[in-house]
Amino acid sequence: MTTAAASRYFTDADRLADAIIDRVGKRIVLGLPLGLGKAPHVVNALFRRAMEDRQISLHIFSALTLEKPHPRSLLEKRFLEPVSERLMGDYPELAYVDVQRRDCLPDNIAVDEFFFQAGTRLHTPSAQRSYISANYTHALRYLIDRGVNVVAQLVARRERGRETRFSLSCNTDISCDLLRARSQGNASFILVGQVNSELPFMTHDAELGEENFTFILEGKANDFALFGPPKEPIALSHHAIGLHTAALVKDGGTLQLGIGSMGDAVASALILRHQQNDVFRQIMDRLNHGHVEQKPLETEPFDQGLHGITEMFVDSFLDLARAGVLKREVDGALLHAGFFIGPRSFYAALRDLDEEQRDKLRMCAISFVNDLYGDEAAKRAARRHARFINSAMMVTLSGAAVSDGLEDGRVVSGVGGQYNFVAQAFALDDARSVITLDAVRGEGAKAQSNIKWSYGHETIPRHLRDIVVTQYGVADLRGVTDEQIIQRLLAITDSRFQAELLDKAKAANKIRKDYRIPEQFCRNTPDQLAETLEPARRQGLLPMFPLGTEFTPTEQRLLPALARLQKAQATSFFALANIFRHGWRPLNGEDQACIDRMGMDKGGSLTERVQARLLRGALSLEVDTI
Repeated sequence: MTTAAASRYFTDADRLADAIIDRVGKRIVLGLPLGLGKAPHVVNALFRRAMEDRQISLHIFSALTLEKPHPRSLLEKRFLEPVSERLMGDYPELAYVDVQRRDCLPDNIAVDEFFFQAGTRLHTPSAQRSYISANYTHALRYLIDRGVNVVAQLVARRERGRETRFSLSCNTDISCDLLRARSQGNASFILVGQVNSELPFMTHDAELGEENFTFILEGKANDFALFGPPKEPIALSHHAIGLHTAALVKDGGTLQLGIGSMGDAVASALILRHQQNDVFRQIMDRLNHGHVEQKPLETEPFDQGLHGITEMFVDSFLDLARAGVLKREVDGALLHAGFFIGPRSFYAALRDLDEEQRDKLRMCAISFVNDLYGDEAAKRAARRHARFINSAMMVTLSGAAVSDGLEDGRVVSGVGGQYNFVAQAFALDDARSVITLDAVRGEGAKAQSNIKWSYGHETIPRHLRDIVVTQYGVADLRGVTDEQIIQRLLAITDSRFQAELLDKAKAANKIRKDYRIPEQFCRNTPDQLAETLEPARRQGLLPMFPLGTEFTPTEQRLLPALARLQKAQATSFFALANIFRHGWRPLNGEDQACIDRMGMDKGGSLTERVQARLLRGALSLEVDTI
């Protein structure tokens, strides 16, 4: 290592912060990757300097600041805290988060984000004020416009002979585009890397030489276990959505998926379709009994297989590859993606792949994944039969999707790349945008339809309506009249809300006055869905965690009991009283282990004793679904 190269390396974050300030001055515009790729020790050291010296101006531009969960109740606290400690306990919190949440950022520090971890900033006024609504592909230009002069990113490192190489690993998304802009003279910044031993070393566009970095932070004091959120349990309604969606995916096509139980449900259903095709067809026959399909379903096993084009590389793509579903290669790659985050087992699986296997999983610029611009002819040829699958919170009867915010103006998450993929679906000849959502949220008297007549905010406008999927079926909305859209959406709406929505459509003269919802669509209820899927559930085909989990067996037993208790609390006093009554029954060994895991095996306050009794009751009852 030369003297010049050695001067890049630091083991002390505070000394590195001083070197950054000496290099760029006291005005710092700090660009941080979305999600996992932030360099936390670098960020925190600069934040401390700015808090101590108000002459330093620190402007942070980023997205998806990761946080450990914040329990809202005693039972949530007892369940989540051990999980959080086990899976994310070593992850260093970003210092600006707590100060921002308390609305105490000083005037010399600003934090602007274009995407929030869902729901974490709803009650943080300063974060709501500083939110920037942006398509993922536009964030680059906004960062450059702000005069970014420092980019701090978590990186992987390895030695290749006498050469030191680094990998942008989990976040090539905007970083690759930034580095290209710098090489073209359109941006001027220093790149600061923080080495992490757990990051998988991804190659191709992700791989860089050390000459690209001005400073590098490394050493045991700055190493940590990566943020690894556990996989979400898949509710029966999400399994139904996954099954309906899997029947829209063409063999030989292209797939984009997002994180969470909805994406896992789609992946699980695709694997079922491929590996147990007869079973998949039987389930689909039951789900679609009596329904008039607008187009033929795709139910064959995968011969050519799928290719992945996805802004987020979720761990379920590895499951799809192992199952033989993700096997269509483009330029030697099975998948192109812009960033990744997932359970710690996912990171370990990526590290354990051999070089040839990892070479087929390409991390690249978000401009490549989310747009057709640049080598458009090749992209069009590669992205055949694309299915861009994304989730929404609500959909209106005009076909608009609500995915990122509330009608009072507060932001839940962000636009991210959803609009990019919807627009891309219309730009490609044989592609489709698929919006998935639960038909209903809440329980009992608090239940609300997620299909609305109208809503005071939208993420995807009505003129880009395409396919919408709920647990009750598929609504193909592309290129049809407003009346047909209303009819098709009502057919996949929870039946408790169909009459009211139909009345509003009639009052607005958007549907003929004598229209009646066909009888086969008037049985859209949770009970009917449970009955339809009962044979598959009983055979173990629709488990909570079909693709694996980090939860222990005891925690997996607790999850449906806690869900049952939460549902009872939202339904009625009588439902809760019934569970409390069952709490006097003797517990078996497995249920006692659950009580012990929750730390409720001893006395406590009156509230704790009541909660323990309720939990005992929820455990003693047979729980079929979550």
